[in-house]
Amino acid sequence: MAWSSSNVHGLPPAQGLYDPAHEHDACGMGFVASVKGQKSHDIVRKGIQVLISLTHRGACGCDPETGDGAGILIQIPHTFFVRECAKLGFELPAAGSYAVGMTFLPVERHQRLQCEGILERIVREEGLTLLGWRDTPVDGSAVGRVARASQPYIEQIFVRCRPDMDEGAFERTLYIVRKRAEAEIAASDMEDRGMFYIPSLSARTIVYKGLLLAPQIENFYRELADPDVTSAMCLVHQRFSTNTFPSWQLAHPYRYIAHNGEINTLRGNVNWMYARQSVLKSPLFGDDLKKTYPIITPGGSDSASFDNAVELLFQAGRDLPHVMAMLIPEAWAGNPHMKEEKRDFYEYHASLMEPWDGPAAIAFTDGRVIGATLDRNGLRPGRYVVTHDDLVVMASETGVLDIAPEQIKRKGRLQPGKMFLVDTVAGRIISDKEVKERLASAQPYGEWLKQNQITLDQLPEPARVHPSDHDTIICRQRMFGYTDEDIRMILEPMATRGEEPVGSMGTDTPLACLSDRPQPLFNYFKQLFAQVTNPPIDPIREAMVMSLISYIGTEGNILDETPGNCHTLRLEHPILTNRDLEKLRRVSRGGLLATTLPALFHVDDEEIGLRRALDDLCQRASLAVEAGYSLLILSDRGVNKDYAPIPSLLALAAVHNVLIQEEKRTQVALIVESGEPREVMHFALLLGYGASAINPHLAIETLEDLSWRGNLPEHVTAEKAVKNFVKAINKGLLKTFSKMGISTLQSYQGAQVFEAIGLNKELVDKYFVGTTSRLDGIGLKVLAREAQMKHEHAFRCSSSP
Repeated sequence: MAWSSSNVHGLPPAQGLYDPAHEHDACGMGFVASVKGQKSHDIVRKGIQVLISLTHRGACGCDPETGDGAGILIQIPHTFFVRECAKLGFELPAAGSYAVGMTFLPVERHQRLQCEGILERIVREEGLTLLGWRDTPVDGSAVGRVARASQPYIEQIFVRCRPDMDEGAFERTLYIVRKRAEAEIAASDMEDRGMFYIPSLSARTIVYKGLLLAPQIENFYRELADPDVTSAMCLVHQRFSTNTFPSWQLAHPYRYIAHNGEINTLRGNVNWMYARQSVLKSPLFGDDLKKTYPIITPGGSDSASFDNAVELLFQAGRDLPHVMAMLIPEAWAGNPHMKEEKRDFYEYHASLMEPWDGPAAIAFTDGRVIGATLDRNGLRPGRYVVTHDDLVVMASETGVLDIAPEQIKRKGRLQPGKMFLVDTVAGRIISDKEVKERLASAQPYGEWLKQNQITLDQLPEPARVHPSDHDTIICRQRMFGYTDEDIRMILEPMATRGEEPVGSMGTDTPLACLSDRPQPLFNYFKQLFAQVTNPPIDPIREAMVMSLISYIGTEGNILDETPGNCHTLRLEHPILTNRDLEKLRRVSRGGLLATTLPALFHVDDEEIGLRRALDDLCQRASLAVEAGYSLLILSDRGVNKDYAPIPSLLALAAVHNVLIQEEKRTQVALIVESGEPREVMHFALLLGYGASAINPHLAIETLEDLSWRGNLPEHVTAEKAVKNFVKAINKGLLKTFSKMGISTLQSYQGAQVFEAIGLNKELVDKYFVGTTSRLDGIGLKVLAREAQMKHEHAFRCSSSP
C-alpha cells in the first residue's frame, strides 16, 4: 500500500492539481472470435481492423502521433514461437506446457539486466524452468515522439512448467511469479523501477499494448503481421484517458479484461480488498497466497485495479462469468421479475463483497471463453454480430468490421447487467440466462441465506431504550452545534413531509475554513460528482437499480463458498433509530457481538487530549476486533462538563483507516452513535468514510422534543416524525449517490468520493487517507479549540440553541 504510483506505473509524481491516484479512462473496446475455436491469422487481422475502427474513441496529446494507449490480447501463437525460439537456440515444449511473458523493462542496460535477474531467480524459486528470452521486434519510428521518449525495452520470457503440474497449477504459479517480481522490484532502489511491468505471463494468452494509436500497433509490433501469428480470439482496446496521464503500462487490454468506463467507487473497493487479505484462504494456493499480496497493485488505474481483483478470484477457482457476476452484479434487490434462485445467488455474494460500481462495458477472456458484460445501468454501449460462418464481432459500436448483410446470422446489443459469452472450447455462444442459471444452481444459496442471515425484526426487543431528556436537550444541541435554523428549516420539514427541504438559487455559503464561528467537520468536505463521460443516475425514475441494503457483521472469505459466509445481519437502510441500536447493542447471536467505544475527549486537554483520545479509540477498536467483537459502536453519548465529543466523522475515519491498515476492517462493522449528524450530507460523509450504519440519537430526540412541545402539526406524532426523518434521509442518500453515478449503498460505503477543503495535510494524511485536499487549512488544534468553544456554550443556561 505504500508504493508510489509514479514508481509503479511510470507516472509523474503528484503536483499542482494532478494526482496519479485519479487515473480513469473511457474508451473503445471489442473482440473478434471464432465460435468453434478455429485459430487463424485472419482473426488477428480482423481484430486489428476492429481496433483501427475504434481510433476515434481514443485521444492524442500535443504530439499527434502519440495516443493514450492501444493494445490487443490473443492466444499464444504456438507455431510462430516454436519457429522463432528455434532461431534463438532453444526448443519449446508442447503448447500449454510453457508460458510466454511480455515484459516492459528499463532501457538502461544495467537496470534491465537486474530486472531480468530478479525475474529469473523467482522463476527458479517457484519450481519453474527458464527456457530463454527473446527481444520483441518493435519499430520505434512507428510511434510518436512522446511515446518513443518513454518507451520501455520490450522482451518476451519463456518459462516451462514442472511435469507434475496441471494447467491450473501452472497459471497460479505464473501469477505468483509475476506478483513477487512486481513487489520486489517496486521496493528496490532502482532508479527506473517504474518502467518494469509485465503485461502478461500466461500459457494461454499474450498481450501486445503500449502508448500507441490504434493504426500504429501492427507497425510497432512487427510480428503481428506474420501469418503464423494465429488465434481463435482477439480482444482489443483503444484508450481515452479521461483528464489523466497516459502511460505504456496503463494501456489495455490487461491480463483478463478490457474496460470502457469508470469505477466510481475505486477507493473503497481497493481499501476493502486490502483489508480482506488477513482473512483470505485458498486450498489451491495454501500458504503461497501471501506471496500475491498486495492483491491490488498500488498506483494502478481503476481498470488495472479491477483486473487485479478479477485475477485473484479467477486464480482461486471461480470461472470468469462467476467472477464478473460477483464484481459487477446486475440490479437484483429492486427487480420484482427476477427468479428467486438468481436473487439468492446475488444476495449471497453481496454479503461477501461490494459491487465495483460505475458505468462500464467490460470485455473479458481467459483464453478459452471470451465475453462482455455491462454495468447494472447499461451506461456504456456494446453491440455484437454473429455470422453464418461462426464469427463473432463485439465492440463499443456497430460497423467496426465490414460484414456483408447476407452473412449476418444475428445481431444485438449488450443489456444492463447481462453477459454475452462465447465458449470456444465447447464451440457455442452461451446466453446470459443459461450462464446465470448455472451459477445460481451451483450451490443452495437460498437455503444458506435462510439458515444464516438475520434481520433487525428477528432480534429481541430491548428491555430499555434511552428516553428523551427534555431538560438537557438544549445543552446537548449546543454541544453538537445545532442552530435554530437546523431545527426550523431542516429537521421540522423532514419530520413533517418525509423529504429534504428544497431551496431555490445556488449556495452562497462561505467555505467553512473561512468562517470565524465553529463549523461541523462535515462542512470541510465537498462531494465529487459525475462529469465528462460519467453520467449521474435518476434515483426516482431508475429506482430499480438503486439499493440501500447492506450487511453487517464479520465478512467471510471471498475465495470460498460456505454457508457461514452469509452469517450477517441484513439492514434495509443504514439509519438506525434509538430502539434499533439497542437491539444491536445487546445482540449475541451467531457470531454477532457488539461493544460500545466512547468517542469523547477531556475538553481541557485541547489538542493533546483530542489526539490522545483518537489514538486510544483506534487502539481499543483494534483490540476489540481481536477479542471477537463483530459490531463496534462508536458513541459520543455521555458528554458532560468535563468531556466533549470527538467529531463523529473524525472518530470514524480514524478507526476505519487504522483497521484497514491492520487488515481487520472486514472483520467488523462500524456503527456510529452520534448526536452530530442531522443533514443528508452528514450521513453521506459518514457512510463514505466507512460507517456500516448510523444512529443520529440527538436528531431523533430533537424530533421527539418538538412533538412533546407541540411544535409539529397535530397529525405528526413523535413516532411519525422519526419515521419521516429516516425516510427523508434515505431518499436524500439515494439522490447523493446518484450524483456520483453510484447505485448501491454497499459500493458507496468507504468509497471516499469527497474532497477536503481547508484541512491541513497532516490531518488528511493521517485520518482521511487518500482524500484529495487542494487547499490547506486547519488541523487538530483548531478542531479541539472549536469543540471547546461549543462545550463552553453548551453548559451556559439558555432557552434555545
